[in-house]
Amino acid sequence: MIKSILKFSLILVLGMFTIHTDAQDNKIRLKIRGVENQEVYLANYYGEKLYYNDTTMADANGYFEFQGKPFEECGKYAVVAPGPKFFDIIVSQEDIYLETDTNDLINNLTVHKSDENEQFFNYLHFIQRKRNARAPFDAVLADTLKSDQQKEQARAEIKQLNDDVQEYQKDLIAKHPELLFTKLMQMTLDVEVPEAPEGVEDAQTWKYYYYRDHYWDRVDFSDPRLVRDQMFHRVLDKYWTKVLPQIPDSLLKEAFELVERTDNYDMFKYFTHHITYAAESSNIMCMDKVFVGMVDRYYRTGKADWLDEEATTKILDRAKDLRYTVCGEPIPNIILPDTTLTNWVNLYEIEAKYTVIAIWESTCGHCKKEMPKLQELSEEWNDKGLKVFAIGNDFETEPWIKFIREKELDGWYHVSDNPAINATDSATKLISTGVTSLLSLNFRSTFDVFSTPKVFLLDEDKRVIAKQLSAEQIGELLKRLEAEDNSTGDFPPAKTPKEEKAVREERG
Repeated sequence: MIKSILKFSLILVLGMFTIHTDAQDNKIRLKIRGVENQEVYLANYYGEKLYYNDTTMADANGYFEFQGKPFEECGKYAVVAPGPKFFDIIVSQEDIYLETDTNDLINNLTVHKSDENEQFFNYLHFIQRKRNARAPFDAVLADTLKSDQQKEQARAEIKQLNDDVQEYQKDLIAKHPELLFTKLMQMTLDVEVPEAPEGVEDAQTWKYYYYRDHYWDRVDFSDPRLVRDQMFHRVLDKYWTKVLPQIPDSLLKEAFELVERTDNYDMFKYFTHHITYAAESSNIMCMDKVFVGMVDRYYRTGKADWLDEEATTKILDRAKDLRYTVCGEPIPNIILPDTTLTNWVNLYEIEAKYTVIAIWESTCGHCKKEMPKLQELSEEWNDKGLKVFAIGNDFETEPWIKFIREKELDGWYHVSDNPAINATDSATKLISTGVTSLLSLNFRSTFDVFSTPKVFLLDEDKRVIAKQLSAEQIGELLKRLEAEDNSTGDFPPAKTPKEEKAVREERG
């Protein structure tokens, strides 16, 4: 991380950070023995990462200074000395004067001026003392020769040390609520969940919702400085990936609520970027629904104005590639000719409880293995309402038709395009006369086909249930859906958003 700073290669992705040039009266002054006449750096945290911020030269006595920061750029920073060696400091709108040496930057540090850093380094020294005190007890727990009684005593001592730390933290927050450092510290404190009230049938569920509802109590949504600390990223990432159920519809709703709670530009920017990127890069099926939803609400509307034109265009184009196959939404109607090349088949005219759309090609090695398996699945589930709408991705019709016949892919709706209908004049006429549509003829971009096979499972309304499944996975999913249809009521009905809100309000 620091090596990257020294190479001047740290560039904030997607332009998330903007340097402000407002003059500040306060200074960040330091004297470090061991850096005389050498270049030193100031780096700022933005979430969990460090970014180059400023540079200066230490004089012959190791003294140097940086310009203070405007309010919205305050937060946790790092002073980077040659080596590289670095230590964190708290930057707020106060004069700072610190002194140390490169032999031990933290333990030899003296705070000459700065209320924030006096409390910060007092806390660091306190934590180090507690760690030293805990070390022998950890050794007892790791020693297989120690008795159960000795280990029990060690656990009790460790618990007392942890309690001491928590008491110190709470006391510091109570005594100095005005400090930026105490706001940063408060983000490290997890939610204290009480016991469920008497009469609650499902205590674990009650505790979960209490934890979730109070998760963000530790964060001041009006303070932009909090984004410049590692803990802010960890709190957000834990909430997004561990606390919330990984269900796209639920996540999108939570994403909107979370972003709208922000009361400053920097926090709005961090939440928006983090959630959008997490959704786009997720391996969880259907998470692209969250990505498209975020792009539509914040990037397409110009609210996410920190991107340049090129980056904005890329993210809008990516959302466009994905929007026609978002889970829970109807897929576009596809009208293409079958193997006769003259009979046009309309996807929406196919009556089926479930429809598999399979985009494949005869030269694709994986398709050659998967299509026969899909044929077996379609035969098994045909009487239960499953139909297969297979779109050939071959640009020539002969190998496509030959493969269908050789593999006996019977009972499917086989459609494809061909060079003749894709000619400009032919395509224009077919679209203008209503025979087909632009989305049909451009099915490769409509369905974001960059590899084959590309498979979707649709419900009776042609809404996407799942995507990128193997034939085996489709079979398993169909069995689960069938079991739900045949359910005798053992599972409670899902609550409406209004009902869920009422329950949560009742929990306080």
